[in-house]
Amino acid sequence: MPLPPELTPAAVERWRSSSGKVVDLLAEARELGGISAVRLGPRPTVLVTDPRAVQHVLALHPGRYVKRSHRARVLVGDGVLSAVGEPWKRQRRLLQAQFTGAGIRRYEQRIVGAARRAAGRWAECARTGAPTDVGEDMRFFALDTIWRSLTGHPLDETTSRELAAVEVVGATLPTTPSAPADAAELRAAVAADLARIDAVAEHAIAAARRGEAGPEGPGVLRVLVDAGQTHPEYTDQLIRDELVTLLAAGHETTATTLSWLYLLLDRHPEARRWALDSGPAGSPERERAVRALASETLRLYPAAWLIPRHAAEDDTLVGYHIAAGTDIFVCPYLTHRDPELWPEPERFAPERFATADEGRPSSQHGAYYPFGIGARACLGAQFAMREMTVLLEHLLPAFTPSFRAAPTSAVFGLTVRPDGPTPATITPAPDGS
Repeated sequence: MPLPPELTPAAVERWRSSSGKVVDLLAEARELGGISAVRLGPRPTVLVTDPRAVQHVLALHPGRYVKRSHRARVLVGDGVLSAVGEPWKRQRRLLQAQFTGAGIRRYEQRIVGAARRAAGRWAECARTGAPTDVGEDMRFFALDTIWRSLTGHPLDETTSRELAAVEVVGATLPTTPSAPADAAELRAAVAADLARIDAVAEHAIAAARRGEAGPEGPGVLRVLVDAGQTHPEYTDQLIRDELVTLLAAGHETTATTLSWLYLLLDRHPEARRWALDSGPAGSPERERAVRALASETLRLYPAAWLIPRHAAEDDTLVGYHIAAGTDIFVCPYLTHRDPELWPEPERFAPERFATADEGRPSSQHGAYYPFGIGARACLGAQFAMREMTVLLEHLLPAFTPSFRAAPTSAVFGLTVRPDGPTPATITPAPDGS
């Protein structure tokens, strides 16, 4: 079987000398086809964007293409995001019920409470004319939501400030597993921020152990603490790691997606009108349209823009030979912008997701996967979609942010985030929707 086509060393060197983004190099490799090779480090690396190959790697053969130590391990330790093998299976099984189906319904009122709080903040900004930062508002909402779900307490300003350290640590992490990173050196560089995070976690865990449920009742943290009574592997350290994992993964991707959504609506105000005209408030049609706004934003800026895997054994991937030891980069960002899959891929068109058309690209396995697919797909995908929908149902009809300045590019780290602040003034919706 042939080897995947490889980007030339000269092209890689040109990219290195230009200090380009990793995504630029991967986009160039993508031009060779949906499976291509590119040298980023000491091991061979294969880029995967073809839907059949995506499904093969992530969904059909996760035992051949394994997850190795996560880039965020210095932050999340042995939490479910970075765990592998049997420990990962046990940890995921414990948490699964909390973030799907009935679990989400259990936390519905907490999500609504956080959304009402965010709407109240924007109402005050609209009344007084005080400026705000949309990205920071989205961050506070997402962190408030996950904090309520974990502890039963609304997020207070002090905890919010301390947990800003999560983003500081995240910003220091390497973009790809192939990027050089000394774990001890990295940990030393962010030691003070890790200490702030640990202090918040320690306080919350101690309160849960004492049975001090918040005003909204016990949350996921209580489930973790109770697990420690019967499962000795749930030590204080592992409970800390799971708590920090859920805090980090449970708010950053949601906040970033909502920030991108409002930046896109600023450029495409007709999309907001389209969603609100889809049906009356509370109707299934309105909810479907609002979810479509979030889904299209996730197409352009997927929560996980790059999904690393490692070939544990030799394999044939859609006709190409993959040698054991090869690094695999599955890239939703590039799959989602493939013109052969998505007509006018750079255009923000939420109507793509408004119908149950089985022929649309998003219905094809491996063509749309902003949260990954397969056994290791994002645990909180349904939760994230629900909280974004609830917030937008509160904010879209009532307010319009007018950006004083808007980021002109993206930063590709663990997530794809806007490159800069998003200052805005909030005005009541002009149409009184």
